[in-house]
Amino acid sequence: MVFLDIDGTYASHGSVPDAHVEAVRQVRENGHRVLLCTGRARCAVSSRLLDAGFDGVVASAGAYAEIDGLVLRDEVFPAALARRTIDALATYNAVSLVESTAALYALSDAHEAIEERSHRHGAAAQAALWEDLRAARIVVDTLHGLSFAKVVTLSADTDLSVIAAAIGPEVAAVETSLRDLGRGAGELYLTHVSKAVGIAAVVEHLGLTPADVIGVGDGPNDIEMLEYAGTAVGIAGGHPDVLAIADVVAEGPESAGLAAAFADLGLV
Repeated sequence: MVFLDIDGTYASHGSVPDAHVEAVRQVRENGHRVLLCTGRARCAVSSRLLDAGFDGVVASAGAYAEIDGLVLRDEVFPAALARRTIDALATYNAVSLVESTAALYALSDAHEAIEERSHRHGAAAQAALWEDLRAARIVVDTLHGLSFAKVVTLSADTDLSVIAAAIGPEVAAVETSLRDLGRGAGELYLTHVSKAVGIAAVVEHLGLTPADVIGVGDGPNDIEMLEYAGTAVGIAGGHPDVLAIADVVAEGPESAGLAAAFADLGLV
């Protein structure tokens, strides 16, 4: 089984090279299963990203997992923790949206921030990414009462680690790698959830083992996936901790690196 991170691995700024689409099709034709494994919510995994044909999706960085159309897990913040999280976001004036399987819910300030960011100079290179996010977004009057698996913050009055600490140990934070989003931008997620958790649900459901898994990724939220996988594939230029544990290093999507990596791994 091959689990592919999307952004920076399978796609570049949301755009998938034709060679990657063809490579996935060939791998599946050869009898291997291929799934997307992403930090994106399931609603932000667009039909365009699925065009190659996939056996399933692990989304929300492991909170959600499906295989052959069967949903194996769809974990959300417990209600009391969700209330505490939304209150903390308000305390620190965090411009935020919350991610569920069905939609990305945003207050008006986050809606405006997304619009501004998507039209900012240079955003044309990320047009496909912003198209997916905007299509999945719903503007609401309050975030209270919503069911969600993860929180994305675009800015705040303090560092995201401070907000996470105010919420409690059940929640962890990862700061954004996008410089132009500024202070307090990143993601809040359930501490015990990772891509490896979502992958394990699929692997155990099929009666397989980690040795049967090839994980491919480039970012810090891919580390647990690569540690779990029998074969870890990192993307050149990715996070140093990813490259440190990679068994194989593939070129990025700008160079359609997965096509060559799949060949080297004997999948095609």
